[in-house]
Amino acid sequence: MGLNFEAATAAATGGRAGTLHLPHGTVRTPVFMPVGTAATVKTVPQDVLERIGANGAGAEIILANTYHLYLRPGHELIRRMGGLHRFMGWNRPILTDSGGFQVFSLAKLRSITPDGVAFRSHLDGSTHLFSPEHSIAVQIALGADIVMAFDECVETPATWERTRESMSLTHAWAARSKAYFDAHKHEVPWASPSDTTELGAPCLAPETWDGPPQILASTHQSLFGIVQGGMYPDLRRESAERMVEIGFDGYAIGGLAVGEPREVTREMIARALEVLPSDRPRYVMGVGYPDEIEEYARMGVDMMDCVLPTRAARHGLLFRAAEPGEELSQPPVRPGESPTEAETVSRTAVRMNIKRLEYAEDQRPIDPACACMVCRRYTRAYLRHLFVAREPLGATLNSIHNLSFYLDTMARVRDSLTP
Repeated sequence: MGLNFEAATAAATGGRAGTLHLPHGTVRTPVFMPVGTAATVKTVPQDVLERIGANGAGAEIILANTYHLYLRPGHELIRRMGGLHRFMGWNRPILTDSGGFQVFSLAKLRSITPDGVAFRSHLDGSTHLFSPEHSIAVQIALGADIVMAFDECVETPATWERTRESMSLTHAWAARSKAYFDAHKHEVPWASPSDTTELGAPCLAPETWDGPPQILASTHQSLFGIVQGGMYPDLRRESAERMVEIGFDGYAIGGLAVGEPREVTREMIARALEVLPSDRPRYVMGVGYPDEIEEYARMGVDMMDCVLPTRAARHGLLFRAAEPGEELSQPPVRPGESPTEAETVSRTAVRMNIKRLEYAEDQRPIDPACACMVCRRYTRAYLRHLFVAREPLGATLNSIHNLSFYLDTMARVRDSLTP
């Protein structure tokens, strides 16, 4: 067993509520996945992640980054420790990306060939090669429930010809990723009791980790392909068709939120959704602001992730619900707006900059309508003090609230889409 997905379309726009069954648990969709780049959602402990959001349900799935974990502490170390779940003390589902986007971001430190990508580590300058096979091998060693095919993310802007060339490489790498995955997908590091052992129980004896990868007959990881095609509708459609032809457990839409206007993002998602099968989970990578994830979920996207909730929190940017009439009194969100700019309102979400002097004696919570553990206990004045004093607790509390806001947004959308 890898994944089992059940969904029912409940909205004319294509939005649907569903259930994604994975080896380490069940995920209700549409879902927002907090990003735990280096096996940690920055500043937020795992036990807190398990109980934030609506009704204390917590994050049902998180994302970790293959590139960063490969470089430090190393995928073989994590495999010997029983896989990423046991290594980081997280018994719920995990998705790992392929490392393609991080390699893409190292423009001055990489070279691309049909075989893969050679790059120099941003940590120490050491040289490495990521091929489709190597990316999948690393992800199998990490042991996430969902792994991603290796892809190339084209720069923006790029010509049609450059984009199609890059897309063709992604398609070739996707086929190679799937071939390797199909041959090795049972070589997961999950130790047999890991699905039932409660958190806090002793880990398995080290001698059980050192042998060859364990072969599990009943459960394995799942592989998603990634649709590319840049900002060209015809290429997006072609890429989606090719990914469906190869055949994956689920499908991601990548290469977005890289500087293009939001209306272009929306169109590229729509073109891909027209082709991707409705009986498979559909995942838009690396988006976005709260109103964006709500919009895309109502279009029929099942999964989304973004570093924004925690990154914005560390810069003092918090999200709260808009009060009646508030949208009329403040400017709309603009594409490319910096997280540190003044407050704006977009539909149902207000961005508030807790650094502003007006909050120095504000005794209200961040969001009077929010029931998160931060809003139940702390004032805006205190949170501003923590930020100005550069106290680490400020980043933790801000992150907890923002993640709660994102999870609550998805819970509200799910409720509205449930038949």
